[in-house]
Amino acid sequence: MTKQEELAKLMCPNVKMTIEDLEKKYPPRNLKEGAKVTRFAPSPTGFLHTGSLFASFVASKIAHDSDGIFYLRIEDTDTKREVKGSVDTLVKQLSLFNITIDEGYGFNGQYGPYLQSERSDIYNSVIYEMVCKGLAYPCFCSSEELNATREIQTSNKERPGYYGKYAKCRNLSIDEAIMKIKNGEPYVVRFKSDGNFENHIDFHDEIRGDLSLSENDLDIVIRKSDGLPTYHFAHVCDDHFMRTTHVIRGEEWLPSAPIHVQMFKALNFKLPHYAHLPVIMKNDNGNRRKLSKRLDPEASVSYFVEQGYPTDALLIYLCTIANSNYEEFRLANVDSKVSDFKLSYDKFSLDGALFDLEKINNISKDVIFKMPIDELIEKVKNWAKTYDNNLYNLILEDEDMFKKIMNFGKNDPQPRKDYYKYAEIYSHIQYMYKSSFDSLLAEETPYDKALVSKVCSVFKESLLNGMKPNKEDWFAYQKEIARKLDFAYNKKDMRDNQLTYMFSDYMAIIRVALTKRKNAFDLVDIIETIGINETIRRLDLSVN
Repeated sequence: MTKQEELAKLMCPNVKMTIEDLEKKYPPRNLKEGAKVTRFAPSPTGFLHTGSLFASFVASKIAHDSDGIFYLRIEDTDTKREVKGSVDTLVKQLSLFNITIDEGYGFNGQYGPYLQSERSDIYNSVIYEMVCKGLAYPCFCSSEELNATREIQTSNKERPGYYGKYAKCRNLSIDEAIMKIKNGEPYVVRFKSDGNFENHIDFHDEIRGDLSLSENDLDIVIRKSDGLPTYHFAHVCDDHFMRTTHVIRGEEWLPSAPIHVQMFKALNFKLPHYAHLPVIMKNDNGNRRKLSKRLDPEASVSYFVEQGYPTDALLIYLCTIANSNYEEFRLANVDSKVSDFKLSYDKFSLDGALFDLEKINNISKDVIFKMPIDELIEKVKNWAKTYDNNLYNLILEDEDMFKKIMNFGKNDPQPRKDYYKYAEIYSHIQYMYKSSFDSLLAEETPYDKALVSKVCSVFKESLLNGMKPNKEDWFAYQKEIARKLDFAYNKKDMRDNQLTYMFSDYMAIIRVALTKRKNAFDLVDIIETIGINETIRRLDLSVN
């Protein structure tokens, strides 16, 4: 055993596999030519960020558009930031947005474990060979020493980091390193870079094209003192042995690309294709900034779930910010699904994608309007059961009535699009139900009480005399009644005859009497749905 192997054995005492063994255990995938293997690799540190949903959506589509594989890997090496239960939440929310995971954590697959904390045997096997080949070494520098080095670099206006003359432990002899480990001194493992920051590497990004980036010269930490790998090292090992063909991630990782390229090359691993997505931005009073989980509720996918946005609406919007030609495709293919559109790298924006909540709302209105009524009722009911008890109880009270209400205006010449999220529905329809209407009675009417009583009494009398509301001649009939009560037809009529109120006021009085709302559904639809008896009861309440 050489001294180098002795050091490696001391650093990785329980290694049982070589890199060659790992290559056999995790062979190249048997997929058709051109099939892509992508992944979503979140950390279990809380909620699913909208930007992460965007990345996972794109990665999933890129894989599935090519009949490839999309898998889930959990990067749980940052134990201090881990939030219990967040992985299950991530998986559930991905499924809500129809993002199909083919294999990975919580699913089947032969390239696992898919939890990084369970892959230490793989990492240590690779580190063992890296130490044997002089590609890695132990570093015993304390945090105080590293801080002191950083202060020196800052004062000298030099790049901060562990490199060159500042890489103190890089030059330790093997005997010194062995002695320190045997003495129980804590250490991390660093990658021994052969790069020169003054040189450049040619790097191709699937979205940004050919780039020239400075070589990496940092001796980065690849295994922490607690034995867990860092992101940079784990990414290289995992994406190689899981046979990832395309790494799709946010552009904030672009500066790390030279490190990863260098490590793939040093280990003689095949370099995957990289695609760095634009960061999702927010327009904040004219200034563009990153979508922030601290400032923007829509930064969390939970916001859209809890507010009851149809999942298709958000996926359609993600397509619009992913590819500039999607909206044109959607206009030409009105009934198409997101799955019918194939993403193209050359149609991605190079600038930050601007997140537009108003645009999502408009898309969502359209999605809700076009949704088949039975599907809509089922989705609203399922959502309300968890997030809106008042709405859920109304649905259970009379589901047929709810279905009729949700169908209001869909077949009109100018169709109604009332809702952009399910959370809006209860406030829009509560007056339709007797139980919830009565809770609105305390609300004041904006009109003179005597006038309200007069209008409601006459309208009630017309109902008792057999007048049946219909959309053909009912409106004209109401104009005749209103004119007899001195309501003007229009502004000219009001001016010429010195009248106080217009026909629109007459209709508003009836609408408020029946709904306690200035804006409500078509009165014919309301009366037909609640029935003549309930209509008269409400008119009497307004009169009294």
